[in-house]
Amino acid sequence: MPRTFHPQDKKHYVPSFLELWQPVENIFISMPPLEARGNRPLQMNFEHQLKALVFFHLEEHTSGRHLLQVLEEDDFARKVIAPPEGIKKSSFFEAINSRGLEQLTYVFQELQANAAKILPKEHTELGNLVAIDGSFINAVLSMHWADYRKGCNKAKVHIGFDINQSIPSKIFLTDGKADERPFVSRILSSGQTGVMDRYYQCHKDFDLWQTEEKSFVCRIRENTKKTCIKANTVKPGSNVFYDAIVLLGTAGVNQTEKELRVIGYRIDNKVYWIATNRFDLSAEEIATIYKLRWNIEIFFGWWKRHLKVYHLIARSEHGLMAQILGGLITYLLLAIYCYNHHKEKVSIKRVRQLRIKIQNETRNLQTDLIAPDSLQIDTPNTNIKEQHWHSFAIS
Repeated sequence: MPRTFHPQDKKHYVPSFLELWQPVENIFISMPPLEARGNRPLQMNFEHQLKALVFFHLEEHTSGRHLLQVLEEDDFARKVIAPPEGIKKSSFFEAINSRGLEQLTYVFQELQANAAKILPKEHTELGNLVAIDGSFINAVLSMHWADYRKGCNKAKVHIGFDINQSIPSKIFLTDGKADERPFVSRILSSGQTGVMDRYYQCHKDFDLWQTEEKSFVCRIRENTKKTCIKANTVKPGSNVFYDAIVLLGTAGVNQTEKELRVIGYRIDNKVYWIATNRFDLSAEEIATIYKLRWNIEIFFGWWKRHLKVYHLIARSEHGLMAQILGGLITYLLLAIYCYNHHKEKVSIKRVRQLRIKIQNETRNLQTDLIAPDSLQIDTPNTNIKEQHWHSFAIS
């Protein structure tokens, strides 16, 4: 695959962006190539396409046109992000809407696996926890594939979020009407525990997931019928008031075939009922696992607010998926960067620091590239000339 980013080339040397980008550069070696469909060469190869998507999310651009203007007018973006000959609007949107999805998927999967090897794990005593949830994306009416209801189009992303390491692990995109529950089997692997809100309650799925040897912790509706098979002891003074092995649902109608464990607990006068097939943990630990589900809500909120993932630059299903994958890749790059430099999780404070460092390095680079001889001062005093140049370099 052709390369455009050369660390030894001083005009491209912005160390902070290089460090952020490096994990992707390593993946390019084994990535399936993106090739032109005809005889004409690509105006934007995959490396430029991915850099543009990462730059879009990192710098909080508000639209595709905004990004294109920056790629044309900003020195750093023009030299480091854009193709050497620049990129026209038609070529940019053609690339986003029709090319590179296979490569983006590959980079996301490989980068997620690499991040999982680097980032520390939390709550390991509770198992391999994956929060599962869906999130709507407001779509324009011309996005006919994103059907939701009359006069309103929405798309929906279905995400698996690794709670132990606070990073996304799986992603699917559908129209807004799509049911979220079928994606649980596709997101979870054997041995993992899916953590879900009560929307995912489905007694047939509870049986299916146990057959697939997949664990789950799922909130259920308070009025769900429970046939108690065995009551477990509840610790005195605990928030937990109910712990039993049960069959859920009405016999002959929607009752589960396999036994489940149901936990009932109260926090701040609010009652929670949790169904699970984790028989190895205490009731209090099950309650803790469900509390950790909130991490995916925090991720969605942070992702939308600070990386502007839902500011659409594409209207096709292909293009929107490419944009979403670009946002996930950006988040994974930031997670690796923040841990390597600060031993911390991703935060807006560290992202802002990174943005400022890139801006400062770009300014310093521009200053270094200005030759002192280009500053002519009409004076015979050499010391004054040198003093003026030194002052300019500092500013």
